[in-house]
Amino acid sequence: MTLNEEALEYHSRPRVGKIEVIATKPCVTQRDLSLAYTPGVAEPCLRIKENPDDVYRYTAKGNLVAVITNGTAVLGLGNIGPMAGKPVMEGKGVLFKRFADVDVFDIELNTEDSDEIIQVCRLLEPTFGGINLEDIAAPACFYIEETLKKELKIPVFHDDQHGTAIISGAALLNACEIVGKKLEDIKVVYNGAGAAGIACANFYISLGVRPENVLMCDSKGIIYEGREDIDPEHPRYNKYKAAYAIKTDRRTLADAMEGADAFCGVSVADCVTQDMIRSMSDNPIVFAMANPDPEISYPDAVEARSDVIMATGRSDYPNQVNNVLGFPFIFRGALDVHATTINEAMKVAAARALADLAKEDVPEVVCHAYGVDKIEFGRDYLIPKPFDPRVLLWEASAVAKAACKTGVARKPIKDFDAYWEDLERRLGRSKEVMRQVIHKAKRTPVKIAFPEGDNENILRASVRIIEEGIGTPVLLGRTELIQQAAEMLGVNLNGIELIETSSHPRFDEFTRKFVEMRHRKGMTIREAERLLSRRHYFGPMLLLMNEVDAVVSGQDRHYPEAIRPALRIIPLAEGTKHVLGLHMLVFKKEIIFLADTTVNIEPDAETLAEIAVCTAECARRFDIEPRIAMLSFSNFGSVRDRRAQVVAEAVNIVHRRYPDLIIDGEMQANTALDTDILEKRYPFSVLKEQANVLICPSLASGNIAYKLLSELGGAEAIGPILTGFSKSFHVLQRGSSVDEIVNVAAIAAVQAQKINADKP
Repeated sequence: MTLNEEALEYHSRPRVGKIEVIATKPCVTQRDLSLAYTPGVAEPCLRIKENPDDVYRYTAKGNLVAVITNGTAVLGLGNIGPMAGKPVMEGKGVLFKRFADVDVFDIELNTEDSDEIIQVCRLLEPTFGGINLEDIAAPACFYIEETLKKELKIPVFHDDQHGTAIISGAALLNACEIVGKKLEDIKVVYNGAGAAGIACANFYISLGVRPENVLMCDSKGIIYEGREDIDPEHPRYNKYKAAYAIKTDRRTLADAMEGADAFCGVSVADCVTQDMIRSMSDNPIVFAMANPDPEISYPDAVEARSDVIMATGRSDYPNQVNNVLGFPFIFRGALDVHATTINEAMKVAAARALADLAKEDVPEVVCHAYGVDKIEFGRDYLIPKPFDPRVLLWEASAVAKAACKTGVARKPIKDFDAYWEDLERRLGRSKEVMRQVIHKAKRTPVKIAFPEGDNENILRASVRIIEEGIGTPVLLGRTELIQQAAEMLGVNLNGIELIETSSHPRFDEFTRKFVEMRHRKGMTIREAERLLSRRHYFGPMLLLMNEVDAVVSGQDRHYPEAIRPALRIIPLAEGTKHVLGLHMLVFKKEIIFLADTTVNIEPDAETLAEIAVCTAECARRFDIEPRIAMLSFSNFGSVRDRRAQVVAEAVNIVHRRYPDLIIDGEMQANTALDTDILEKRYPFSVLKEQANVLICPSLASGNIAYKLLSELGGAEAIGPILTGFSKSFHVLQRGSSVDEIVNVAAIAAVQAQKINADKP
């Protein structure tokens, strides 16, 4: 199937189009209907009538953007009309939602009359929190946006102009830094004097480029004083283009390029030659952004000049200038403060935030998304990648701050730390959950040891742990190798402790202790020395001897290998007979704890009861009151089988020992999660609400369940979380991401705090 055929298939099946409207409130009962519509809806209507600003409180206006076009300049397709432009507008809505959780209605207008478009937008102002003008040809787009910005009290933003300007502006800031040039000194050539080209020129001047250093070209060459169409009397006079007319003897694009420091192309393919690139100054900055084919191809540009810094609009070459890095996050910040406009300060703040973020360490989740091992700031990485989740946090908060600072925010943000957390919640419920855990961890920072101290993800996670204030990472391994790995990754080891096992001052003491613990199990001095020279044994011994507060292991080992040293060294918690592993599964609307997912293969009734109680205690540590369902293939004795009877007996054990704990079973998974089934078929059950703790009858079922729910059910899995040890010891899934390591470290830190606090 060709790309074109695949695109048609994508848009037509299984449901036509790319968007739908989903209700955010339930409407399944008569009561729901009376609240959603008449008579209940009258109350918010009356409140809004009394105070119009309450429309943001009681309706979706504050998160709703209109994407408006007349289809006169759709992508590189030209004037194809409003209906033919609708797939693009729907796509815009998808990007708004995917990247910044902004809702969109796309509106295609059957007119080329600018005043009619303006009038429609005026009439729509009560409905929307902002308007994104899209694919409207120049110069009409300038007039429409200018007029609407003056008349409307909601943000109006023509993305074709400002999106390209902001993203390429961020790239220009970093390109100049890399080559050691100042914006006020560089000479910039623009090719393409339409909406994007003029907007880029205007915006680069806002960033610091001097107007006298700008040369603007169109299809006729340089725009110069005396050119006939620059005369106001000329029928094709364009005041926006005329503003860039200069006095010069140069006439062609080739003339303009000679000696230029930077080129900004938003025009047509192949209009720039290799000779033009060669004629530019040292370290030329070339932004060839015509799509899908740039003004000069990336291979041709780098062949012409080895010192060129190149950006295009394409994803298959470095430095893609993609507008999705701008509009979703700019609107997010503007909507969140109820901004009356998107002003120049907000646009500059967006560009500078992107430029600054590009200099930060790139998470491996972003590298994996682009199929590379490493991304770092430099000539081939001037701006963040579109799928970098941090763009939302950095850019939206920068835009919101600028709106507040310049007085266009009707709802100024007072606590930007809290706002940052609000943005994180939009990235997923797990971010919200883990933010609460990290807050707890920060109260009393602890020492967390990592046996795989030279592992790339462990090193990156260690930096995050320090930045978040979770605790002090302690990396085990050869100091020289850890330092070499850190240097290669650009990781700062400040605040991180390094330990070599065999040279540790307490190594002999640890050895004697290990022998003392296991001499009745065949342990000798020599065997103890051999094992403790291994980091995966030395880590648990550090924990036992109170050198660290927690250990997080297993990044490069299979789970049984990683947990075995702890089982031999760390005593179980008082009153506990088993260690167990569980996962917290975070869905859009609920959180479910699932156990045992990693340790106990075929638990008996006593073990299942203990797993249930320990998992309930873990849920409470996350401020969730447990409702436990003991799962089976049987519902309350419907199948007479030994395995179902083991589960039923476990329920009885917990009822006897912990009568206040809400637990029932044995039951099937749908019974545990569907209150209608419980109410209608099993009204006797003590489980009156959906279960939030699910105990599986075996390791096979638990492990399979959490992985299926993660892969197919849309759950974000946090864990594994180990409980049952007297110390805070945790085992990662092999090859965990940096985010996963930080999550487990934060959980380990909170667990360590509780253990330390409970010490007599």
